[in-house]
Amino acid sequence: MRIGELAGLVGVTTRAIRHYHHLGLLAEPERLGNGYREYGLRHAVELARIRRLTELGLGLAEVRDVLADDAGRDLAEVLGELDADLARQEAAIHDRRARLRTLLAEAERGRLPAEGPLSPELAAFFSGLGDVDTASPMAVKDREVLALIDTTAPPEAREQLMAALLPAFSAPGAVAAAHDVYARLDALADADPDDPRVTEAAHALLACMPEDLPMDGHTDTHPLLDTFLAEFSPAQAAAVRLAMRIATGTSTDGGDGR
Repeated sequence: MRIGELAGLVGVTTRAIRHYHHLGLLAEPERLGNGYREYGLRHAVELARIRRLTELGLGLAEVRDVLADDAGRDLAEVLGELDADLARQEAAIHDRRARLRTLLAEAERGRLPAEGPLSPELAAFFSGLGDVDTASPMAVKDREVLALIDTTAPPEAREQLMAALLPAFSAPGAVAAAHDVYARLDALADADPDDPRVTEAAHALLACMPEDLPMDGHTDTHPLLDTFLAEFSPAQAAAVRLAMRIATGTSTDGGDGR
């Protein structure tokens, strides 16, 4: 049969067949005296197999591995990898739909968050803190950076952060303490870094930080934190960094503030 007949039989295009020839996926028959290729049953069987594998989601390089005699990978191995990849995609879609449902619910109540679409966990956390105090620049910045982490952090890191924040801020007096910290930091907007209120604000911030908040000894020099603090006044940044150093045991401040 001719290439057009083969394409019609298997349900692919003649362009795809020529591409498979070029990649070495499908053996190319010799041309007859009239210059035409004559395809046989073996070509149809191999082409049908290529079509089935690509429909499962395999890339052409993976199809080549399956078809090659010396590839060292069998079909079960390749399909296992494909199944795991599809599972990851399915989980990501589920997470995005959960965020969308939260946003739609907020839209129906006329309360779209200024920070944009959020995970259900962070949306619940913000709801527990109450409405944003727009008179507090520090409160607004805090929400912005949490929304940034919520968007950019891997799912495991986001879940770890939320697992630490949600219980801590549901404790009695935790929300009031958080707003007190915002007020202390706002008051440092025009202060000098050696102002005694810097240490007071650092210890107040430390008291609000969950015990199991994921941190390491280099947290106070993390690029994201550096970018976040770039918008702070020198005294405000000093207070946050001091709290981080005390929390990670890298401060000479004396006492852990808890």
